[in-house]
Amino acid sequence: MFGRLREDIRSVFDRDPAARNAFEILTTYPGLHAVLTHRLSHALWRRGLKWPARMLSNIARLFTGIEIHPGAQIGRRFFIDHGMGVVIGETAVVGDDCTLYHGVTLGGTTWQKGKRHPTLGCDVVVGAGAKVLGPIEIGNGARIGSNAVVVKAVPPGGTVVGVPGRVIEHRADAAMQRRADTAKRIGFDAYGAVRDAPDPVADAINRMLDHIHIMDRRMEALSRALEERGITRHFEHLDDLDDCSIDPALPAAQGADTADKTRGGKPAAG
Repeated sequence: MFGRLREDIRSVFDRDPAARNAFEILTTYPGLHAVLTHRLSHALWRRGLKWPARMLSNIARLFTGIEIHPGAQIGRRFFIDHGMGVVIGETAVVGDDCTLYHGVTLGGTTWQKGKRHPTLGCDVVVGAGAKVLGPIEIGNGARIGSNAVVVKAVPPGGTVVGVPGRVIEHRADAAMQRRADTAKRIGFDAYGAVRDAPDPVADAINRMLDHIHIMDRRMEALSRALEERGITRHFEHLDDLDDCSIDPALPAAQGADTADKTRGGKPAAG
């Protein structure tokens, strides 16, 4: 019991730079209070004492603003930062070392009994206001951006943003894994926000532009080959498309530097 409590306090120190000492965490962190109360209500729930378990969870919601159904399964070192408005449903499963921010919902999408809430793997971060809905699986190490609405499974190490949620980054190769390991050593992606996350819409348009560039070069070569053989004259077409690209949105801190770099030159194609 005390070992688990020490783990919980250490996880707060690791993930919240505002934490100053153990006494402050024990007395003023509603996320910790909600998790500790849930352990007791979950034990009552498993012993068949459903009404006392629900009453205890309701009391915890009254004082913390966090609603965790006593039937939910919560792993070790689970941290809820701020916490107001967090809702975790009955059949939700949360792995070890996960972090949720305020306004997060792990909800269901059906009135049918059975598994209807999401399963989070280990080391998952869910940003403020995000909604993870249905009996879907969120892979280990996934990051869900603030206000995203996730209704489909997320692969391990994936980053999801938007409504509906789209996977914009996979931790698939060794280089990206090294970056993730380094980030874990020096800190962590607060609110599920990855600072260099690409813009999915700009990325899709830039891929289309890349394809148009290739088709343009092929048509140019075909036109000149036909002219050399006297079949037809070289036909005119649109100007070169090399200057066409869509710049993804950048954090404010990088906006000025990027503007200076691109003002005098040609922006890189996606």
